[in-house]
Amino acid sequence: MIPAAAPHAQAIGLLHAAAFGPEAWSEASIATLFASPGVFGFIDEAGGCVIARTVADEAEILTIGVIPAARRRGLGWQLLGAALHEAGRRGASAVFLEVAADNAAARALYARAGFAEAGRRRDYYGAGQDALLLRRTPCE
Repeated sequence: MIPAAAPHAQAIGLLHAAAFGPEAWSEASIATLFASPGVFGFIDEAGGCVIARTVADEAEILTIGVIPAARRRGLGWQLLGAALHEAGRRGASAVFLEVAADNAAARALYARAGFAEAGRRRDYYGAGQDALLLRRTPCE
């Protein structure tokens, strides 16, 4: 696993496209994110990436994705752990993320990591596709 930054936007864009298909973020969007204060990420050559940010004493997981061929092997867990560790190192005491309410695999991963539901965003991903806002404290 390597730390990611703006020069990795193309590689992350390709991974994101493989993981999320038409909903993937563009390389330009990813590069713009990395230009923002507090944004950090990691890439795993096995086929995954995570982007997060810290603001004051909070962190947010912006995206975490694993390509289909690399799923169910613990890579998402490793990426999440790396992001949580880095957020804690940067002073975050809580971390937030949004997940599709119908994404059972991701919800199981986050529950295992100690995240709890803190809210719901109705139709966040489109009509009838709610997002759950999850929170975890402490960060690490």
